[in-house]
Amino acid sequence: MIEELYGTSPDDFISIVDVVFRGKPVVTRVLHGIPGASDFHGWFSNCPFRIDALTYNDEDDEQAFASGTVISEDLPLVVSIEKERKEGRFWKALRDDIRVSWIVVNKRTKQMANLSSWRPLCGQRHWPSDKHFLVRFGSILPAHPLLSRKVVQCNVVLKCKLLTNCSLTEARKSALVITELSLQLEDMAGAHLNGRHSVLALMEALSCRKSMNHNEVLKSYRQYIRVQSELKEEKLKSEGWIDTICIIWGIISFVSFFCYMF
Repeated sequence: MIEELYGTSPDDFISIVDVVFRGKPVVTRVLHGIPGASDFHGWFSNCPFRIDALTYNDEDDEQAFASGTVISEDLPLVVSIEKERKEGRFWKALRDDIRVSWIVVNKRTKQMANLSSWRPLCGQRHWPSDKHFLVRFGSILPAHPLLSRKVVQCNVVLKCKLLTNCSLTEARKSALVITELSLQLEDMAGAHLNGRHSVLALMEALSCRKSMNHNEVLKSYRQYIRVQSELKEEKLKSEGWIDTICIIWGIISFVSFFCYMF
């Protein structure tokens, strides 16, 4: 058990999650423990780690309004997606004014830290249409000494959908539906950490120094992405050489066999 090996368990963690748009709270969630960690012996430890603070059926807009996960005030009116794609007024407002806080608390050690960058690190239009957006928050964290990697990435993902000329609002306006908010931890190769390693990473994150300077956080994130890209490029080159050597060896073997036979 994780608790026996490392002195803590998934039940010791509390997540306090807030989404704010232009200073007004939109979503607040308090998650006790790590959902799913107590199910199936061995399943949590070996499967990709993920905490979902918010998720709903993307097709049920009325459900979203009822749950309060909608931003309908202070948004630029989007008359058409084609015009928004050219001008980008809505995307700029989303990128500049949305904020996410994800505070993790360890009840046993009384430690806490905000693992989100508060302001977005990057974002993009997202599948399945131009009405969908994905905004990334997070931080680069030192890895636990027991792990092989030196640092890990805390990846906080917010997904949302734009409703144009929304009929569910009283006036003719645009609305933004938050469809997903989740947290995952990744290594330098971009692979998701499993539950056992993620608990170790969270323990280390709560005991290390965190910067409140967004420019410093953004700089470390960009540096991490650059190093990650370089490692991937080196891996592709290495795999390319291996493939080339295998092909050459196969040709030599075939020619040698052919010469031997004739």
